[in-house]
Amino acid sequence: MGLRHAGCLGLLAAALSGCAPMAQAQATGESTPAAAPQERAPALLAYKTVPKRQLFLHVFSPDPAVFPGARPAILFFHGGGWVEGDAARFYDQAQHLADKGMVAVSADYRIAGRDGSDPRAALADAFSAMRYLRAHAAALLIDPARIAAGGGSAGGQLAAALATVADMDDPGDDARTSVRPAALVLFNPVIDNGPGGYGYERVAAYWKDFSPLHNIGPGHPPTLIMLGTKDALVPVATGQTYCDKVRAVGGACRLELYEGQPHAFFARNVSPRYYRETLAAMDDFLAALGFIAAPDG
Repeated sequence: MGLRHAGCLGLLAAALSGCAPMAQAQATGESTPAAAPQERAPALLAYKTVPKRQLFLHVFSPDPAVFPGARPAILFFHGGGWVEGDAARFYDQAQHLADKGMVAVSADYRIAGRDGSDPRAALADAFSAMRYLRAHAAALLIDPARIAAGGGSAGGQLAAALATVADMDDPGDDARTSVRPAALVLFNPVIDNGPGGYGYERVAAYWKDFSPLHNIGPGHPPTLIMLGTKDALVPVATGQTYCDKVRAVGGACRLELYEGQPHAFFARNVSPRYYRETLAAMDDFLAALGFIAAPDG
């Protein structure tokens, strides 16, 4: 898989003990003071080398003095249609959860605009990122049985695919390490990639193996889907169908609808209100699973 450790993070535990990050990822969007978290730079860990660059995990770790021992974690994937975007898009959510005791990670992955890649490469990288976290859980003070996945739009598709899709591994991965997350936190995810669904024209040759909606099976993890009712890319019916299928195989699925909201409504720089409301829904969901403490009030 071409793994390399980043600079001063040669020992992964250094990421937890104040070692300066190798690089500062570029922040995106305008600041909204009323809703902005106290910003800090993540530690960057190189998890994979691909033809044009190294891919990094952007790691926000909680204070080990406040949250000792092995903590739950979440791995986020940004949106952008498998074409553009960067890991900084989930910094706000990652910082928020790190403050609540989770190791929160936002991952780079290959995108068409930068790497000339197709969506299968993005998914192979998502598999690699989850395997890296599990393989290095001890050094990162992560409980490997409690790693959730999350993301928005195409990143939500990648997160959901970790729970549903098989046989799209990077050939360099150790397939003995599971990619299945313990829970899913999905922000307007493009989970239907079949005919009539998002991105079908790009994945038509392999959509049956790629689309999360069409690969739901037993053992699907507890899932939260947050979706605006005016989303032009993800109809409400898609979210409802996904949850119905998860429940049909014995899983738990919660669909939160936000009236009148379009795609990508949840970002802090788009709407402080819905940023706060989706954080609250995420907190409630993760608290119910025991990943964080129950919200006050």
